Amino acid sequence: MPSVDKLLLEEALQDSPQTRSLLSVFEEDAGTLTVYTNELLQAMQRVYGAQNEMCLATQQLSKQLLAYEKQLNALHTELAKQLADTMVLPIIQFREKDLTEVSTLKDLFGLASDDHDLAMAKYSRLPKKKENEKVKAEVRKEVAAARQKQHLSSLQYYCALNALQYRKQMAMMEPMIGFAREQIHFFKKGAEMFSRSMDSFLSSATDMVQSIQVELEAEAEKMRVSQQELLSVDESVYTPDFDVAAPEINRNLIQKAGYLNLRNKTGLVSTSWERLYFFTQGGNLLCQPRGAVAGGLIQDLDNCSVMAVDCEDRRYCFQITAPNGKSGIILQAESRKENEEWICAINNISRQIYLTEDPEAVAIRLNQTALQAVTPITSLGKKQESSSPSQNLKNPELENDKTVPRAAAEVPEAEELITPGTPIQFDIMLPATEFLDQNRGSRRTNPFGESEDDSFPEVEDSLLQQMFIVRFLGSMAVKTDSTAEVIYEAMRQVLAARAIHNIFRMTESHLLVTSQALRLIDPQTQVSRANFELTSVTQFAAHQENRRLFGFVVRMPESTGGESLSAYIFESNSEGEKICYAVNLGKEIIEVQKDPEALAQLMLSVPLTNDGKYVLLTDQAEGSPRGNQGAESEA
Repeated sequence: MPSVDKLLLEEALQDSPQTRSLLSVFEEDAGTLTVYTNELLQAMQRVYGAQNEMCLATQQLSKQLLAYEKQLNALHTELAKQLADTMVLPIIQFREKDLTEVSTLKDLFGLASDDHDLAMAKYSRLPKKKENEKVKAEVRKEVAAARQKQHLSSLQYYCALNALQYRKQMAMMEPMIGFAREQIHFFKKGAEMFSRSMDSFLSSATDMVQSIQVELEAEAEKMRVSQQELLSVDESVYTPDFDVAAPEINRNLIQKAGYLNLRNKTGLVSTSWERLYFFTQGGNLLCQPRGAVAGGLIQDLDNCSVMAVDCEDRRYCFQITAPNGKSGIILQAESRKENEEWICAINNISRQIYLTEDPEAVAIRLNQTALQAVTPITSLGKKQESSSPSQNLKNPELENDKTVPRAAAEVPEAEELITPGTPIQFDIMLPATEFLDQNRGSRRTNPFGESEDDSFPEVEDSLLQQMFIVRFLGSMAVKTDSTAEVIYEAMRQVLAARAIHNIFRMTESHLLVTSQALRLIDPQTQVSRANFELTSVTQFAAHQENRRLFGFVVRMPESTGGESLSAYIFESNSEGEKICYAVNLGKEIIEVQKDPEALAQLMLSVPLTNDGKYVLLTDQAEGSPRGNQGAESEA
């Protein structure tokens, strides 16, 4: 007997589109079986009706045959009774019991699925800012109850469909066997012709039915035990975001699948959220709606960036940004665990780890490297031997000699650069309105968040203007600015702290480099968020391995009369060496502004735009950037 395909009860709770697609095949089979059963029953009822008509006709005939009256009438009556019991009754029982049960369970499963979707939609709309624990608990209980109800109905529905695969075989064979048996007994004249061949056939068919019955009983018992085990799980399986405090997060994922809410823009200011099934395949993110045969491409994840965002007062939202910096899609997960695992998986895929021979091992090694970065190390100090465009203008003797000695052979310890336990600030960007209020006093704030034409007049007078797209990673106090090692150590500690504390959110800004200052500008409102005078920037450098990392040290006076040193770390869309080149050129301009001839000679090496501003070209920024030594010697 061929094997029977079954629905896996373990996939009932996940309720993925693949499971729904397989379920639709079983439902279509059940519908076809129902139509066929009705037609077969009609044919059998016609045979049974014809036999009854034969009984009446024989009864009329037997009155004329006298001696054969009782024999013929009894024979046809017995045949009609046996046909009703062995041919018509089994198919009626199969239709009224099994097919009706499957149809009822299908309706219950549909109602439970709709209730679960409504509960998930209500849970997804819970506000994040004005959070009400009582309402949140009630909604979570409602989601858990709906999910448990859907799980129970799906298990019962799957079990009924699996059992139907066995019962339909018996239901189709039993009427045929009964009809054949009764015809053999009735047609005595054909007994010799049918007995040998049909008896063996009927015997084997009977044995097959009995074996199917045994398999059905064994499978029913197995499904009953499996159903009890699946329903005896902990409540955390049904409750979203059950362990909020310390969920177990797998950061080494190279593929991920599950339901997410997709943000769609329906108008100029209106949006809608749609719950869809997402999964990764290679370097692509695909989406498969319910009822679809296959998924469709949503986003290419190679070299993209992902970070947690605040969107419409919804929790657990994250945004995927394309490599060119354009805003991508915004998705919402149902729990903190799902949110962080999706972010980690997309980060791993964006690094193209999946193209390696052993992607899981590579992902584990990279994450372990990030976690081990908590232990102080000084290996980054050796990287300064290569050309790193950093700046140190603190020593006046070096300024007079216009030369900078090479880095010392000994690498300073981490404790000499940054005090252990120094707090890290992950967001120094002030909102646009707050910055304007602090700098304008009682002046009226522009309702559109735009700065006035004369807000920063020094930009118009600047000989250098260069814009970069950067994301702020963190800042911390440092002990020295005499070496670029302090920037490398700050990069290591900031990245390690972000990995340990699961901080993925980054503030994107435009970094404007001029010959007077470094200015961070809000990309939406074009309002300046922070300003650093170039004279206060005492050290700057780019990471030698991750070329998009860039940092600088600022020396600021304190109210007590002393000075404080702070390191600021950024991630740029372009190479950090280009930013270092621009900053280095700005400091050179400051140094030579007192000497008109030297300033003119310096400006001859920099291209001039139509409006009289000096900007950096890509080939210049990539071609031999000037570091500490070259900057001051050429000045």
